[in-house]
Amino acid sequence: MADYLITGGTGYVPDDGLNGAQLFANGEGLTYNDFLILPGFIDFSADEVDLTSALTRKISLKAPLVSSPMDTVTEARMAIAMALCGGIGIIHHNCTPEFQANEVRKVKKYKQGFIIDPVVMGPKQTVGDIWKYKQEYGFSGFPITENGKMGGKLVGLITNRDVDFLPPEKYGTPISDVMNPLDKLVLAPAGVTLNEANKILQESRKGKLPIVNESGELVSLMARTDLKKNREFPLASKDEKKQLLVGAAVSTHEEDRHRLELLVQAGVDVVVLDSSQGNSIFQINMIRHLKQLYPELQIIGGNVVTAAQAKNLIDAGVDALRVGMGSGSICITQEVMAVGRPQGTSVYKVAEYARRFGVPVIADGGIQTVGHTVKALALGASTVMMGSLLAGTSESPGEYFFADGVRLKKYRGMGSLDAMERHKGSAIRYFTSESDKIKVAQGVSGNIVDKGTIHKFVPYLIAGIQHGCQDIGAKSLSVLRSMMYSGELKFEKRTMSAQVEGGVHGLHSYEKRLF
Repeated sequence: MADYLITGGTGYVPDDGLNGAQLFANGEGLTYNDFLILPGFIDFSADEVDLTSALTRKISLKAPLVSSPMDTVTEARMAIAMALCGGIGIIHHNCTPEFQANEVRKVKKYKQGFIIDPVVMGPKQTVGDIWKYKQEYGFSGFPITENGKMGGKLVGLITNRDVDFLPPEKYGTPISDVMNPLDKLVLAPAGVTLNEANKILQESRKGKLPIVNESGELVSLMARTDLKKNREFPLASKDEKKQLLVGAAVSTHEEDRHRLELLVQAGVDVVVLDSSQGNSIFQINMIRHLKQLYPELQIIGGNVVTAAQAKNLIDAGVDALRVGMGSGSICITQEVMAVGRPQGTSVYKVAEYARRFGVPVIADGGIQTVGHTVKALALGASTVMMGSLLAGTSESPGEYFFADGVRLKKYRGMGSLDAMERHKGSAIRYFTSESDKIKVAQGVSGNIVDKGTIHKFVPYLIAGIQHGCQDIGAKSLSVLRSMMYSGELKFEKRTMSAQVEGGVHGLHSYEKRLF
């Protein structure tokens, strides 16, 4: 019987599947659901897969995940959680410049390693000031210097436990009356290494360790909570000062140059030029202005979906490109404007061009599952930007509410009338001015089911990407992209019947638990 089955040499392996160029060769627009990746050879475990990838020319992340600059997705709380999990959050600009800059400041002040610019108070300030600072910055442990400024002579330290049980009538008490005086503090000299400072903190069992110079002036601060954070979040995205990475979105309008100034002062690491159609003279001029004024600031341009659009922004000097137009779950640009491109095709075409200039690509929109994330990365994207996938988490802005017994959170497109009416930043993104008599919506408002905390959801996404890469046979995202461009990675188109077969089917009822 075997003689009839073997008709060729045993070393023969038929050519199977399509490479990337063949998949997108015939001009069809493909979404993530329109194709699958064929499996490869596994000789490593899933947890060995390295997900380190470039966000921009100079910034790399240990997890290729970015939260979208939407007012129902990313503010400080989301950005902190994303950075701790190895990704990054982009603070939305549908707010005042001062509010946005303060959100960035909250992320940068979230303590990691040496805090070189801690919030400092003076001995003549009151207990009431401490509570105001706690409300503004989210913490209540402050070093006290003679002049109330960084670099001043250290005289004490105030913590939450020193003022926790003081009644409101005592809020006028000077800090000098309730603080821990200098002689009760454990100090470290300027020049101490991070490991040495960690050891002093562990041995002293103190909550905070002020670092002072020979004159007793405050140089920096270190907190015990950072030791725990470093241990709990080994993938955390940090800058050279050990502060969390954070990005912020701005428009291409002249008036946002003031916003940019505040963001840079707050310590923002990367700026996203937020426009639904990024190939414009306004964005090109803004890129050139930023590169001249802040040459070290990383700039992400977009959105684009063609190589021609990408070329203009790359020529202007962008450090990364955001790809997608009309593919988001709440976006109706393709329906209303008849302009855009299916997301799978967009990512492949732009990434294939941008890689020649060393410009990373962010796949923005259309991500509904962890499988879509794997596909976006396999098509050449370096990172993936998510909106709806993160909108229902506890770290996203807004309050939970119940409808028909289901716990929900509000989620809306930045092109929705709801968002445009809240602040003009959203309208500007879609080239809509306040003087327009009729605003044309390019998004909708809706509700998202509760997904729990980012600290459980993002690790699930990371593990899912690692398992996807393992099935493909790629030990890192760099290997995955090289496999795609070399033709080793194979794809296959899916019919509608194949898509039905690939999902849950044939059951009377089922429960779908992802993690």
